[in-house]
Amino acid sequence: MKTTRLAPTVHALAYVFIALTFALVLAGCGKQKPGETSNTPPPDPNVVTAPESLNGVLKVTEVGTAPISDTLRVAGRVDFDEQHVARIGAPITGRVVELLAETGQAVTQGQPLARLHSVELGNAQLAYVKSAAQAKLQAQSAARARLLFDSDVIGAAELQRRESEYAIAKAEQQAAADQLRVLGVGARELDHIAASGGINSVAPVIATLSGVVVERKVVKGLVVQPADALFTVADLSRVWVIAQVPEAESGAVRVGQTVEIEVPALGNAKRQAKLIFVSDIVNPETRTITVRTEMDNPDRELKPAMLATMLIQSRPQERLVVPTQAIVREENVDYVFVDEGERRYRLTRVRLRGDHQGVQVVEQGLRPGERVVVEGAFHLNNERKRAELEGS
Repeated sequence: MKTTRLAPTVHALAYVFIALTFALVLAGCGKQKPGETSNTPPPDPNVVTAPESLNGVLKVTEVGTAPISDTLRVAGRVDFDEQHVARIGAPITGRVVELLAETGQAVTQGQPLARLHSVELGNAQLAYVKSAAQAKLQAQSAARARLLFDSDVIGAAELQRRESEYAIAKAEQQAAADQLRVLGVGARELDHIAASGGINSVAPVIATLSGVVVERKVVKGLVVQPADALFTVADLSRVWVIAQVPEAESGAVRVGQTVEIEVPALGNAKRQAKLIFVSDIVNPETRTITVRTEMDNPDRELKPAMLATMLIQSRPQERLVVPTQAIVREENVDYVFVDEGERRYRLTRVRLRGDHQGVQVVEQGLRPGERVVVEGAFHLNNERKRAELEGS
């Protein structure tokens, strides 16, 4: 009986099966099953490694501090310079018979604005004419008495009486002249009245300031009195800007301080001026203090009652700042790239507070001494986005 030799073949097949099984086990161990986590952390999307192409583009500097003044914006208005405004009334009670100036008209000092007919003025002139004539008569009488006294015709008592009467008449003439001066009659007119004896009952309303008639409160035929303000004349070559500063910010203002003025009606162009007044009291209703500045207005572009904004700089304080070109803005959020060494940069969110001559004040997100990218941040951010897109 013959026997078949199969043992070596079986052993070979067993070895092959074991090898395949081991290979499959190793392959299975290398695959990540659902629900399992890998030990290798995913790359941080906010960290970017700068390629060699940006070596000459990126510039890094340390974050430092700088003296920064905050800008306080307060509402204000343009107003008259009260030192160059005249409210002109009637010199005497009378009726307006002629108007010589209109609103908006430029006038000069001494120019008549209106004319009044006044009985009171006529009576005052009549009293002056009488007193002048009496003074002249008494002067002649006193002169004759001096001659008679020198000739021993009259005694000293009579001379003294006549000289006393002349002095009284002279005083009465002076009082009548003073009354006419109060009513607006000049020295030349007084001499003419005394010489001619004529009476003119028409009195002019005279401009006491050169400027523009900004208000007229009189019409022809109206009876006016000295207490009535008939015209307002203002010199608009210089105006005030008045603003109300909140009580909490009152420490930021002082007399002589330079401020900037913006007028919306004139395109908000900034104009510099100096504070000439800071109120010593607080308005209890608005909790504000009044500040005032004066501005030249040669072209009369600034008109009283115009709205204005006053920009006041506070006292400088040391603040953490970064250059404006270091800021990367995405979706209304501000970032900077912080240098982590070995050409690695981290996108870091920051909270800023306004632009101050090329630098931004940092309120949150950075510490003094950290190094940030101040040039090339835009290119670095593009590299970060590219790497993030490729990774996704």
